[in-house]
Amino acid sequence: MSDQAPESQQHQGHPKEYHFFVDGTRYDIAQSSINGADIKRIAHVDPSYQVFLEGDGSAPDQPIADATSVDLTHGAKHFYTAPPATFGGE
Repeated sequence: MSDQAPESQQHQGHPKEYHFFVDGTRYDIAQSSINGADIKRIAHVDPSYQVFLEGDGSAPDQPIADATSVDLTHGAKHFYTAPPATFGGE
């Protein structure tokens, strides 16, 4: 089994890249999907923070758990992060 991407996923001899944004910063990866934990790792986000996928148009934003996978094959996705909610803090 080869580690190289099929020809249909290559562009001019290079593996296809997929793009996503976290808090306005662009990231490029070779994988066609990504999970919440990897988003935090790649974007150097505090692991305790929450990740949200911005909804298209009037669609609501979606929370992305660490184990939730997001498909990147249909255009760049935009995520934002937020610190964990603190209730009852002083």
